[in-house]
Amino acid sequence: SKPLLWKEDENIKKLAQDFFRKLEARDQQTLSMWQRFRDFSIEEYVRIYKRLGVHFDEYSGESFYQEKSQEVLKMLDAKGLLQKTIKGTRVVDLSEKRDLSLSSTVMRSDGTSLYITRDLAAAIDRMQKYNCDTMIYVTDKSQHTHFEQLFQILKLMGYQWAERCQHVSFGLVQGMKTRKGEVVFLEDVLNEARSRMLQNMASAKTSKELENPLETAEKIGLAALIIQDFKGLLSSDYQFSWDRVLQSRGDTGVFLQYTHARLHSLEQMYRNGQSTDINTACLQDPQAISVLQHLLRYDEVLYKSSEDLQPKHIVSYLLMLSHLAAVAHKTLPVKGSAPELAQARLRLFQAARSVLANGMKLLGIMPVTQM
Repeated sequence: SKPLLWKEDENIKKLAQDFFRKLEARDQQTLSMWQRFRDFSIEEYVRIYKRLGVHFDEYSGESFYQEKSQEVLKMLDAKGLLQKTIKGTRVVDLSEKRDLSLSSTVMRSDGTSLYITRDLAAAIDRMQKYNCDTMIYVTDKSQHTHFEQLFQILKLMGYQWAERCQHVSFGLVQGMKTRKGEVVFLEDVLNEARSRMLQNMASAKTSKELENPLETAEKIGLAALIIQDFKGLLSSDYQFSWDRVLQSRGDTGVFLQYTHARLHSLEQMYRNGQSTDINTACLQDPQAISVLQHLLRYDEVLYKSSEDLQPKHIVSYLLMLSHLAAVAHKTLPVKGSAPELAQARLRLFQAARSVLANGMKLLGIMPVTQM
């Protein structure tokens, strides 16, 4: 049966190539079929990304640029960068010695474009359209070489702005399974996180009667997934575990949400008796000073994350803030303290909650006020 399977594979490969050739030749029937598939896909993207709190202004993948890729080939040819191989393909030589020891194929022997050709067209078009300060590509790390070559070819073509292009790569999530089986869809993961969180909330003694438990479970479940994903270097692979992700104590998104909800309810409790006149000299306790010192580091952490495009700096900062705030909450009571001291402590907890909420929103997490 193996040769048969191999033949079928080869046949499918040939059919795919024929379909693609028709697509590049602008065959109307093929194009309209592709357009329908694309529309269906984008409809689904919009729906799922909305759950993640993400909105895209434009959907224009590299397939959008197949026509312009022919112009890119002409430009490469005019600049003397195109070379023909024995197989009939066209390549751009990227080797130092110009001996084709390192090259990038930009055209197949049948004249059709490749992923990199369309990406070249996309980069040029986007830069002309938007004149970006920085162009950031976020894909998995297996495409590292592709983007290195893309930026290199752009530089050879004379586009100095290629220096302002960056590839942010991410690793693989290992061992992730849902109850439905091996193939994991994002929607199933989001649903599973929500339902597991709902279960945990129902069995927790401290849980309050919530107006919308499903919405709260969605926000907490999402926080748990985001913090797990952003904890380490983006390019690192990691082993997934539902139990670890949804722990209410420890360095998790659930713990961040729990801390935020506790600080929010403290604020609500005293919202009518708050004073604008605060004596910060009251905040002499080591726990208060620890929180204050940590709050002062917020802008430095934001700068660090914007420099290397790694969210892990913000994540570890927020986790530490939550731990420090939890200790302060336990040891620095507002209730029963002298009015001046109570007001100063209340303002400290307010500041911690505000920074915690802002940091979470930067990571795409919606803070909850009850759980």
